[in-house]
Amino acid sequence: MAKRSSKTAAQQCRYYEVDNIFVYMVETYINGNISVFRELYHELNKDARRDFTDFLLSEVEPTYWREILKQTI
Repeated sequence: MAKRSSKTAAQQCRYYEVDNIFVYMVETYINGNISVFRELYHELNKDARRDFTDFLLSEVEPTYWREILKQTI
């Protein structure tokens, strides 16, 4: 399977058949699938990564977003 990269959030939603890729990513991380989370994050383009960070800081509990931010660096 070819690596996916530089995809928008909308493209990721269609590909993974989810309503919101950012919620899916957070749930994936919380469920302990950290390597899958990293792959999903690295598939996003630069703008989508920024949008994910905004989503994380505004919609997710601080306990989780600190851990998740460490995984994105």
